[in-house]
Amino acid sequence: MNIKKRLIVSNTITIVIPFVLTIIAAFLFIFAASTVFNKDVSYDNFKKFILIKTELSHTSSAIWKQNSEDIEDSKFQKYLYQKLSNIDGDLIILKNNIVVFASKDINKIDIEKCLLEAESKSQKKQVIIGTKAYMVEVATLRFKDEALGHAILLAPILDYSNTFEKFIIFTLVVFIMTFIGVNMFMSYLLSKRIIKPLSLLKTAVGEISKGDLELEIIEVGDKEIVELCADFEKMRIQLKDSIRLKKKYDDNRTMLVSSISHDLKTPITSIKGYVKGVLDGVANTPEKVERYLKTVYSKAEQMDVMIDDLLLYSKLDLSQLPFNFEKTDIIDYFNYCINESSIELEKSNIKICLKNDLKGSKYVKIDRERLMRVILNIIDNARKYMDKEQGEITIMLRETNSSIIIEIRDNGCGIDENDVNKIFDRFYRADAARSEANGSGLGLAIAKQIVEGHKGTIWAVSHENNGTSILISFGKISEG
Repeated sequence: MNIKKRLIVSNTITIVIPFVLTIIAAFLFIFAASTVFNKDVSYDNFKKFILIKTELSHTSSAIWKQNSEDIEDSKFQKYLYQKLSNIDGDLIILKNNIVVFASKDINKIDIEKCLLEAESKSQKKQVIIGTKAYMVEVATLRFKDEALGHAILLAPILDYSNTFEKFIIFTLVVFIMTFIGVNMFMSYLLSKRIIKPLSLLKTAVGEISKGDLELEIIEVGDKEIVELCADFEKMRIQLKDSIRLKKKYDDNRTMLVSSISHDLKTPITSIKGYVKGVLDGVANTPEKVERYLKTVYSKAEQMDVMIDDLLLYSKLDLSQLPFNFEKTDIIDYFNYCINESSIELEKSNIKICLKNDLKGSKYVKIDRERLMRVILNIIDNARKYMDKEQGEITIMLRETNSSIIIEIRDNGCGIDENDVNKIFDRFYRADAARSEANGSGLGLAIAKQIVEGHKGTIWAVSHENNGTSILISFGKISEG
């Protein structure tokens, strides 16, 4: 339920329930008065009681509204008396405490009793004149000659008048008490559904402002509050993820700097050693000088490759390198890759071939240049770590209902099962001996970033001493 509906329901209940309870209480009062106390509290009697009260009030108002000249007008006095006679009432008009009009014989003592009762703080305003009880209303008058006076209005009190007065007071008290009670109860429920969730939200936001992002924001309350809590919870999770990602990037950056510094140190040390050898005259023949300088150049090229790989990896890691995707026939593409690498592989006594298990032409969307780097890097790794006299690299193409699977398998020494899932980590080499191999140690990490940039997947399978397979999966696209 939303807050608007809840407020409408709450306000409706706050009004309806007191009315219903008051009606029930009124019926119970009438029942008790009729059966237990033998009081006639019928509708006709109640109507007559209200008529007397109303007529008495209207007559008093009529007097207040008239000019002072009209008060002494006999016609107006008779008009007032006729109004009161409808309820068997009487009218006495005093001027300077002298009776100038009286519809009923009344002595001075009774007049004083009426005036005193009118001035008292009593709510009933009742007097007994003779043997009969009257309701009394007194209006102060000022005549045209500035004389002061009073108009005394009397209405007979019926046997059941007190019962009806108690009935009215009882129903009013019941209504007010039930209204207050229901209002307090509905306010409590409303606060429980609105204020409590807001209080929890306030606590959670306070913790977030202090940097504590572990306190989960509970989504409770009405629709708008649940939506608000849900938005804050999303914000908390995003903040938490961004902080975790920042920490990850900071750790990665630290490790990256540490690793590249370590890897750069080796060629720099070599360069310094060979240059010092030339400067100190160790290279005392032209042949030695040439060999030293070629070694320095080779090490500088190695450093250049490492720095280029580092920059490329950083751009890929920050998603700052755009991809140029093209619809490509996968079979033609890998025939081209084999042609590009076969000459270099023949120098290392390694054969490369394509095994195609695809049915007909198949297309994928790839960045031809970026993916070529991945394929050539995998092939070059197979060449560098080949331990067989006759090396073999087979590129196998197969498919599933939705994907093209590319497997590049060699017959080299393979990778330990414990290391096979780590080869795509930055600067990772499977053993200490390989740490002396040329390269930045970022090749397969870059390959993973490029493949994932294609919405693909790359993984490795070790065949122990029979070689390693690197597998890549890409989604198919239609041939049209």
